[in-house]
Amino acid sequence: MTRMKKILLLGGSAQQLIAIRAAKELGYYTVLCDYLPDNPGQYEADKFYGASTTDVEAVYEIAQKEQVSGILAYASDPAALPAAIVAERLGLPTNPAKSVEILGLKYPWRRFLHDNGFACPKFFSFNPQTPINEIKAKTQSFTFPIVVKPTDSSGSKGVTRLDNWSELEKAIRWADEYSRNKVLLVEEFIQRGYPYVIGGDIFVWDGKIVLYGEMDCLRDTLRSPLIPIGKKKPSDLNKKQKEVVHRELQRVVTALGIRFGEMNIEILLDKDDNAHFLELGPRAGGNMIPIQLSDAFGIDLVKANVQAAMGVRPDFVDKPVEVHPGCYMHYVLHSYEAGAFGGIEIDETIKKYVYREVIYKKPGDRVEVFDGAGKALGIVFLHFDTVDEMEHFCKNHDTLIKVNLQ
Repeated sequence: MTRMKKILLLGGSAQQLIAIRAAKELGYYTVLCDYLPDNPGQYEADKFYGASTTDVEAVYEIAQKEQVSGILAYASDPAALPAAIVAERLGLPTNPAKSVEILGLKYPWRRFLHDNGFACPKFFSFNPQTPINEIKAKTQSFTFPIVVKPTDSSGSKGVTRLDNWSELEKAIRWADEYSRNKVLLVEEFIQRGYPYVIGGDIFVWDGKIVLYGEMDCLRDTLRSPLIPIGKKKPSDLNKKQKEVVHRELQRVVTALGIRFGEMNIEILLDKDDNAHFLELGPRAGGNMIPIQLSDAFGIDLVKANVQAAMGVRPDFVDKPVEVHPGCYMHYVLHSYEAGAFGGIEIDETIKKYVYREVIYKKPGDRVEVFDGAGKALGIVFLHFDTVDEMEHFCKNHDTLIKVNLQ
């Protein structure tokens, strides 16, 4: 009897359940590692270990003991590097751990961009105990606004934009709250020419980008301008801008020696259409971006992530892939008030466009103030026939989809 191949999945949160299910559908034995005792993935995986996904030695021991054939840190920044380190040790499919480390830490990432001739703002790294006067002295040539952020967080957690120095100490404390390595970064704010942050995911196979899933990010410019609350496709990029984005993405992938897998992107275009990389995450995007892109392209990116981690050529790579007709977007459910979850209310005029709702909360569950991507309450997926219909929703999302608190 042939032994089932095993895959080690790092993380069993609500957003990561789809990777566990995809692996099982592909016929793999699923081994899950997650230190949170209430993670839902433990009830779906074939075997569960209550260990931290960031503990390299623990992950290594589990992978060795279970004799896994692949490791996947699906939609997880903190687990991406441990997955790469352990896979390298065991000779399993992986991207270079050094490259994954560069992508996962904002200071080495900025240094890489600067040294390799990519567009890059002025930046300075420091620790939370660095004297304020020293920070100001080192950044005196910077032009406001500036951004203060942790170097090892994602989802815009701990990020503050400053228009002067008055709130610097507060911004440092906020960044420090979300920093594990205690290395913070201050950098010039990039003045956009293109109005949207370009988000979404790409997929790489054999060192070449085989799928470009760039989208425009929807943000609440008044209350949470740094946190995405949705993605929409198609984007408003013109042909030349799209060519710039695609070219620079492939340049980064080649320079870092990325071999395979889904990667999350955040890019700004300045007034001269130079592409500035905010992030290039070495993992699939959060907020169920892979699901949205799978819907739009008619493929299964979640299964493709599993296949790639196991060294198997993904199904869609050899097929022509085109976006389906219409406009696809997702909307992140959130609240700017704390309370108890009382459900969501969707206006009758847009119900016909909603084709999937994924709610993380049950009635009565605690709702926290939305100050980072981790405070999302769920995702609503919409498909519009026209760009005008989609834009109408984007301009009126607050009134068309409401979160009720008890």
